[in-house]
Amino acid sequence: MKIGLVTPYVYPVPGGVNEHVRYLYENLRLRGHDVRIISSSHGLQRASEGDVIRLGKGFSMPTNGSVGTITVSPRYVSQIGRMLEREQFDVLHFHEPFVPFLSLILLHQSRSVNIATFHAYAGFSPSYEFGRRFMQGHASRLHGRIAVSAAARHFIDRYFPGDYKVIPNGVDLARFERAVPLSRWQDGPPNLLFVGRHEPRKGLLELLKAYRLLRREGVNCRLLIVGSGPQEREARRYVLTRRLLDVEFLGRVSDAEKAQLYKTADVFVSPATGRESFGIVLLEAMAAGAPIVCSDIHGYKGVVRRGQNALLVEPHEPKELAAAIARLLADPDLRESMRRAGPLRAAEFSWERVSAKVEAYYGFVIRRLAATGSLPPDFHSEIPGPLAAAIDPD
Repeated sequence: MKIGLVTPYVYPVPGGVNEHVRYLYENLRLRGHDVRIISSSHGLQRASEGDVIRLGKGFSMPTNGSVGTITVSPRYVSQIGRMLEREQFDVLHFHEPFVPFLSLILLHQSRSVNIATFHAYAGFSPSYEFGRRFMQGHASRLHGRIAVSAAARHFIDRYFPGDYKVIPNGVDLARFERAVPLSRWQDGPPNLLFVGRHEPRKGLLELLKAYRLLRREGVNCRLLIVGSGPQEREARRYVLTRRLLDVEFLGRVSDAEKAQLYKTADVFVSPATGRESFGIVLLEAMAAGAPIVCSDIHGYKGVVRRGQNALLVEPHEPKELAAAIARLLADPDLRESMRRAGPLRAAEFSWERVSAKVEAYYGFVIRRLAATGSLPPDFHSEIPGPLAAAIDPD
């Protein structure tokens, strides 16, 4: 089939949705499909580049406690119309389809089978609450709906009720399996690792408070911090004013170095405060065999197994976080047990398995449309046969 993967964020700028699109693109191609990525441009990026089609310009804006993108163009309607006429997609797969404006206009003009994946989770969304009446017509054009977790399904179903298939995010197992620890950080003190954007919902300040408690109690350890973001200056100021030792701000790192840092970690810590739909960093840590301490929140509980892969603590509780970290550092047998169990759990989320589930869901939706004579006019491929073994029950 010819498949268009639509991301509302500027591709390939790093981010959870764009990484999902990247691996889905690669694995669907390996499964024999003709795939394009449809995105917007930013700065001096080319309008098209290989299998990436860029329409309009992307601009950053705050959303859901983080930073998102809106895409605009004064010529969207004509640009999208010409592109659809040229490409003739059998399937258009929208990731976060209600993010303005590329996805909304593309969905409105689509003559293909329309599938959507919803990635986000939040307690309440003003934009969905006040915009759902406007977007109801767009939602009705979706032939199939995927959510990356039960938490994401619960969130989107609140505003746009319907049938959602839970298909999780994936992880590149090979990248973490072949990584080796960084000798620079193997000089004695055990390493705590944080990976994430420096913003309130990721809980970096909660971790720094817990680290301060650990140091005051005489626990010898080092904290490695990967990432950047609007809270970085506040975090650095906290470290300086409290005179915390052995805290290393590493900034953004390459994918290869990030995998090595996971391998170097004695404990990976993810103290997110909420609004996490899944927890890709937990998958990465497990794939690398890193013991985990993380928040007991909806998006994380479906990824790790309590006590087997991670110790879970209430968010916003630095004392509990410090106690869980201290417990793991003092218990080498528990850490070793988690190191062995992590890769086994992560294997359930390999991109090969996730892509097979997505492909099988495409087939399910297409067969359902064909049975009622409702296939859109741009669908020209053969009707795929059932691949029941590829989709596990929810």
